[in-house]
Amino acid sequence: MTTLKIIFWICLFIVFYTYLGYGILLYVLLRIKRAVNGKPKEPVLPADDQLPEMTLMICAYNEADIIREKMENIRQLDYPADKLCVMWVTDGSDDNSNDMLSEYSEVKLVFSPERRGKAAAIKHGLMENKADYVIFTDANTMLNPESIREIARQFMKPGVSCVSGEKRVAVRKDGEVAAEGEGMYWKYESTLKQWDSDFYSAMGAAGELFAIRMADYREAPSHALLDDFMMSMLLLRDGHRIAYTSKAYAMEYGSADMHEESKRKRRIAAGGLQSIWWLRDLMNPLRHPTVAFQFVSHRVLRWSITPFALLALIPLNIALVAMHAGCFYTTILILQAIFYLATLGGWLMAMNKKKNKLLYIPYYFMFMNINVFRGIAYLNSHKNSGVWEKAKRS
Repeated sequence: MTTLKIIFWICLFIVFYTYLGYGILLYVLLRIKRAVNGKPKEPVLPADDQLPEMTLMICAYNEADIIREKMENIRQLDYPADKLCVMWVTDGSDDNSNDMLSEYSEVKLVFSPERRGKAAAIKHGLMENKADYVIFTDANTMLNPESIREIARQFMKPGVSCVSGEKRVAVRKDGEVAAEGEGMYWKYESTLKQWDSDFYSAMGAAGELFAIRMADYREAPSHALLDDFMMSMLLLRDGHRIAYTSKAYAMEYGSADMHEESKRKRRIAAGGLQSIWWLRDLMNPLRHPTVAFQFVSHRVLRWSITPFALLALIPLNIALVAMHAGCFYTTILILQAIFYLATLGGWLMAMNKKKNKLLYIPYYFMFMNINVFRGIAYLNSHKNSGVWEKAKRS
């Protein structure tokens, strides 16, 4: 029984630490850091003629339906036109994307007739780039007007070679459970990213909006499933920092339904496992003490150990109750039963396109963890390819 208790408590601690404990600990450490060093001041941007030249790169595959909306959004960006190169890289597109883009004089079009995946498209685009900084964004994400200036400001901070903007999820109408669930998750995730960045460095960037300093650029593997994450983390491995700012954000609609959201989640989980292996040296606390703490706490546990620990809690708890381990374990088993009943209720409501926040939070939590297991199978079938099926948006 003692062994089972030890394993149970280890699993319980891992689950708690991954989803709540790390955030609490990070918040406390950040408060201590600010009490000792004070809150750092934001850099002041120079005059427009002194701003750095940047390339805004959009890698796209058959995005004709969104091109006009995206270009209208780009034209509203508050950044000197002579300092911003707008580059579209169309990766194997066979719709009329290229014809539409040719109508815009400010667009630099880079076309590859063969679809090879986003990592290959980025590599192709960077070969044509001449700016010192490159901003990556998706075709279906709309940027706030101040985003480019805010990214330029972040690059003025010491040691910063990558800047990650914030992802925001828009909902077209009430009741879109996939979009609303994704939105709740990203609000929580964005808070952790900001605290990570303020403590030392954000743990990776998301492809909706991030930028790199080309002098420090490291190429991601061509078959990377999370090319954006790998590009940013390779800079971190070289000793540079990833800054996070909520003042530069990319707005996109959530997944059309939970089936489409599952496509995203399992690809992200697969890419996370792939990235953990490639970046395993960052988990060495002797070589990277601060990064190892943040990387393992925020990324590694969530993408690897924690889903298994969560699953193991059920049989361990049942076994301990059957062995009359005590009232505490009986209470925990009852709480687990209530949680999973709420998860079932959330799933049933989601299937009927209804939502109750009290039930939906446990459902989406389990949905994310289940897709880690699906991600393992996805990684096995996509380990030599960076191409994936796009998830449909609402």
